[in-house]
Amino acid sequence: MTTGKTIITCAITGNLTKPEQSPYLPITPEQIATSALEAAEAGAAIAHIHVRDPASGRPSMSIDLYREVMEKIRAHNKSLVINLTTGPGGRFVPSHDDPRVAGPGTTLLQPEKRVEHIELLKPDICTLDLNTMNSGGEVVINTPRNVRIMAERMKAVGVLPEIELFDSGDCHLARDLLADGTLKGPGLFSLVLGVKYGFSATPETMFYARSLLPSGAIWSGFGIGRAEFPMVAQAYLLGGHVRVGMEDNLFMSKGVLAKSNAELVTHAAGILKSLGATVATPDDARAMLELA
Repeated sequence: MTTGKTIITCAITGNLTKPEQSPYLPITPEQIATSALEAAEAGAAIAHIHVRDPASGRPSMSIDLYREVMEKIRAHNKSLVINLTTGPGGRFVPSHDDPRVAGPGTTLLQPEKRVEHIELLKPDICTLDLNTMNSGGEVVINTPRNVRIMAERMKAVGVLPEIELFDSGDCHLARDLLADGTLKGPGLFSLVLGVKYGFSATPETMFYARSLLPSGAIWSGFGIGRAEFPMVAQAYLLGGHVRVGMEDNLFMSKGVLAKSNAELVTHAAGILKSLGATVATPDDARAMLELA
């Protein structure tokens, strides 16, 4: 288990959860920023941010929306670590008539476009997904070339990548990126467990995934859906940090919707404290991650 303080990341709204699944899902910039601030009050040190089209509730990559969320958070809390996603833009859905042609639902973007908001807004952290995989019923594509382009652009503007790993091959790619200097070690990593056809959300899988990380890495582990809270305990016991939030799970228990991200963070903090952990503040997290 960890010997220092444990960081809680809150993933506020995500890309795949839908407004019709929960009336409590934050959609507008005001709602997303308010939810992040409430999560910080409950114990989150990092807010992981996606944005949504305010009218439809669907995923967006609007730079103006990202800017508005960041400004609203910073107007009230200058310490909370802001982590913007670069995940959207990697999904491929082949056409039924010709699998070489992108069909409806495809979001593929040039790697430069996927980090444009990072270069302009310069958050504390941004995600860097390494997965190329079957993800549920669709395919996610993050080629080594594209990942390198994105990583180099993050490095150029001084934004720390949070490297998301969905299966064992991603861990080996991360090692290659560290070896060739694309990424600076020992690195900040997240083990994503419970995505269908990726790492399963079990203690054995998390233990194995942790063994593939480079020595000295700072890492968190989290579970999707019903695995969210069990993986909070598991990650802490294996020496990692944790993540919860409506991006990953909408429920407090079976059939009981979480009314806020703060409610999810409060429960996670309670699990950690019951195991003897000390929950990190945003200032603690900044010191641990060597952020300005």
